[in-house]
Amino acid sequence: MSVPPASARTGEGLTLDEVRKAAAAIEGRVVRTPTFAWPPSVIAGLASTGQIHCKLENFQLTGSFKARGALYAALSQQDACANGLTTFSAGNHAIATAFAAREVGATAKAVMAGSPAPFRIDKARSYGAELLFAESGADAVSMAEAIAERESRLLVHPFDDPAMVAGAGTIALEMLDDIGDLEAIVVAVGGGGLAAGIAATIKQISPACEVYGVEPETADNLRQSLDAGEALQRAPRPTIADSLAPPLCLPYSFGICRTYLDDVVVVSDAQMVEAMRLWFETFGLPLEPAGAATTAALLGPLRQRLVDKNVGLIVCGANIDPSSFQATIKA
Repeated sequence: MSVPPASARTGEGLTLDEVRKAAAAIEGRVVRTPTFAWPPSVIAGLASTGQIHCKLENFQLTGSFKARGALYAALSQQDACANGLTTFSAGNHAIATAFAAREVGATAKAVMAGSPAPFRIDKARSYGAELLFAESGADAVSMAEAIAERESRLLVHPFDDPAMVAGAGTIALEMLDDIGDLEAIVVAVGGGGLAAGIAATIKQISPACEVYGVEPETADNLRQSLDAGEALQRAPRPTIADSLAPPLCLPYSFGICRTYLDDVVVVSDAQMVEAMRLWFETFGLPLEPAGAATTAALLGPLRQRLVDKNVGLIVCGANIDPSSFQATIKA
């Protein structure tokens, strides 16, 4: 992909002031998740990097990073929440939107796409969400937009929303505060909101830090969009990381990713499964496939590129039930 020179990276679309504003708004209402350093003995057997620091968003409220942006969207637009919130999601964002609605005293109606895991359905409902279901991601988008218009609900977009991207940027602020400078950071890509927030925040503070996005090889919408020079809409092929497989890229998050990401790499389902096993067998943490994607990239396509570097990994979530987790890692 073609990356603009540093002099052209203006921060247009997401400023540090907005990320800091988001951090102040959600402080004390979400978890300041830990940054965990892999022991040298583990690193020595797996990767040729100086240090590996992992931002554990699997410990976030709602089980994923999504709580940050969804809450900031609701807090920053409370007048628009009077009739409730709505969204579309494979699961994680539906849960986060329900959480955000509850925090501001509103209702949530979410459209879930495909065949969402019963665990995620139950979790969204536990936060008070009313759920509808659509056969495809594209249908879910249309349904949520229609609900927003018909019922005057605030549509909290999963990734193409300035508040969601700013909320994701707060992760980078915390990580840099915890460990100082990084030479590279690796972040999973679904719709691109998390990658946009991390990349824009990191590059405006530490321009020399390399930022890599990671997609499933069967759902590489962002990589193909970057190659084409425009945000594309294309149906992904199946992947175990369903939260990393939206049916489209959209201009806001795509534009920020295009400006700030150094590259996007892909990983296979098998590589994500191996990374899930590593986290569980080494540290006892059951991650969902999306949460293990950055580790899969570190041990796979980025292994040689990150030699001797001080690396940060974003562990984006862990919304998977025990039986599904066991079935996945034993497959």
